[in-house]
Amino acid sequence: MNIVILGLSITSSWGNGHATTFRGLVRELKNRGHEVLFLERDVPWYANSRDLPNPPYCQTELYTSLQDLQRFTEQVREADLVIVGSYVPEGVAVGEWVIQTAQGVKAFYDIDTPVTLAKLEREDFEYLHPKLISKYDLYLSFTGGLTLELLEQKYGSMMARPLYCAFDPELYFPEETEMQWDLGYLGTYSDDRQPPLEKLMLDAARQWSAGKFVVAGPQYPESISWPANTQHIHHLPPAEHRKFYNSQRFTQNITRADMIRAGYSPSVRLFEAAACGTPIISDYWEGLDSFFKFDSEILVSYSAEDTLRYLREMSETERKAIGERARQKVLSAHTAAHRAQEVELYTSQLLDFTMKA
Repeated sequence: MNIVILGLSITSSWGNGHATTFRGLVRELKNRGHEVLFLERDVPWYANSRDLPNPPYCQTELYTSLQDLQRFTEQVREADLVIVGSYVPEGVAVGEWVIQTAQGVKAFYDIDTPVTLAKLEREDFEYLHPKLISKYDLYLSFTGGLTLELLEQKYGSMMARPLYCAFDPELYFPEETEMQWDLGYLGTYSDDRQPPLEKLMLDAARQWSAGKFVVAGPQYPESISWPANTQHIHHLPPAEHRKFYNSQRFTQNITRADMIRAGYSPSVRLFEAAACGTPIISDYWEGLDSFFKFDSEILVSYSAEDTLRYLREMSETERKAIGERARQKVLSAHTAAHRAQEVELYTSQLLDFTMKA
């Protein structure tokens, strides 16, 4: 296929998770024989921190305005598939232009589905308007479950399908390294994640002075009182994430409130940690057991006591077995290659549906 993607960014992973998502997807689409043109709005905050200015697996072009975007009218018109991503600057206008211009399949890829739906409820149409949803042929969502029914039944999507986050097996895998911590957490500070982090992890650290804990991520307020046995790493570059996961006996997963409300919204951190074979202790949300089997591939904690029970009572044999089972699960279903195949499948289904109609 000839594919055009208009996304937030592929050249810069600074302050966003979109770039790594698009990089993996586009690379695998290329590996499967598709040609991809990626169009990215040239904005100062990414221009100053482009860690992959020229991705080797696609043609990447920057545009400066909606008017400048018209340079690519022919490519968009003739593409077999055109994808507009969430949080694209002036995304509503970009979407309208794509829908009017493209003759192939027109899709919206929502990497922020729970946030998007919350914004629509508040009549905040930063990058998507409700009237646009029914105009797209396909709605690709980071969130599954009942959210897909909502998109089709309430907002009139012709076809809403899950396209979850994914990991890169070339970047995330087990490796021998010094075991530094009993439990670690990787995530930027947010008001809604801090209470469960305190409840499930930091309270456990306070109750087990002999344990070693670590939190890695920026923007944590100076007012936070870290337990004496908890290290805080202010910034951990993506290149160091694999080593971070492999240096802890267990890793903590904490989910954003919007994602918990929506359910079926796995974080890429889940898949990356699992790929490293590090057992995950997670908060609970609806749909989690559709990705991992409880007590076999993932551990669920509702309290500091639950967390401590896993940390102090689980045998080393069982700990490693849980990590390995989770690793095999994500390798079988949640790589970027799987997502590229799903894009092909959904596009094919849509074309078949359109022909029969």
